[in-house]
Amino acid sequence: MSLETVWLALLGLLLAGYFVLGGYDYGAQMLHPFLGRDGEEEKRTSGNAALDAIAPFFLGNEVWLVAFAGVMFGAFPHLEGTLLSGMYPLIVAILAGLVLGNAAVQLRRRSQSARGRGAWDVLIVVGGAVPAVCWGLVVGLLLHGVPRRADGSFHIGFGEVFSPFVLACGVTTALLFAVHGATFVALRSGDELAAKARDMAAKLLVGVAAVGALALLLTVFGAGADMTNRTTSWIIAALIVAALAAAWWYLSRGHNVLAFAATCCATALPVLLLGAGHYPYLLTTGAGAGLDIDHAITDDATLKILSGFGVLVIPTILAYQFWSWWAFRGRTGQRHPSYF
Repeated sequence: MSLETVWLALLGLLLAGYFVLGGYDYGAQMLHPFLGRDGEEEKRTSGNAALDAIAPFFLGNEVWLVAFAGVMFGAFPHLEGTLLSGMYPLIVAILAGLVLGNAAVQLRRRSQSARGRGAWDVLIVVGGAVPAVCWGLVVGLLLHGVPRRADGSFHIGFGEVFSPFVLACGVTTALLFAVHGATFVALRSGDELAAKARDMAAKLLVGVAAVGALALLLTVFGAGADMTNRTTSWIIAALIVAALAAAWWYLSRGHNVLAFAATCCATALPVLLLGAGHYPYLLTTGAGAGLDIDHAITDDATLKILSGFGVLVIPTILAYQFWSWWAFRGRTGQRHPSYF
């Protein structure tokens, strides 16, 4: 395996890790008004069970996004310049949603009135929904292909973002993150709230299936994804469907751990679909054309220098993630106090 392929795999691993870990953050944010504590306890404690479930991991999960951006800037400078300039409005919306959601979550508990907490609740939902939808739009654009100008730059206009397929991908991703978040809350909560979260996740899965089927039909009729490696893409798409079916099966039977494992697979596999489905292209104008890995990646000397840093940084990120999960294992309220 070449060094270029290793770095591309690392880029995909970091983005998949961010989708899995950041995805349940966004999902819990979107659903927290419906998964909070009941009446008097909510008023008395100013707490929220859904937010408490993600509290120990909330900011730490975004380390994966920072690492992904660092690898893209360092190892794939031509992809970074092209991608950020072409998708600038969506990237800005994602960052704005992150800042808004993080600030609202941190400030909610400081509010002394129910009305004040209600205002922060709205901002928390928006802060989770905006990045979730926008990441889905980005995935949809990359699957469909991006128009390329005569000078080699990629241009994304209003028509590309608001095409039926790309919009379907945005809605599907938001719903999938919501399912992932509800499943995580079920994993971390007591029996009563866990049952409520599982029921909500199972209902949302119906929405994921419906909108996802629309995107699939658009692809079948030539108005959806335009993949370079079609056989590989269909296999990965089948794995996504299988992961969603497994999630529904385990949710309906109360197996929280297995359901969460299934939703983790469902949120990570779209990254594999992008990488393996378009390989060796990173940005495409259609099947078999676009910016390939040889033109997107930096020179070999820089890659070797970066590899030395990668050997230190990536294991550190993984070690921190495993430590945080171990330190805050168990259900909410049993091993740490209410945070939000």
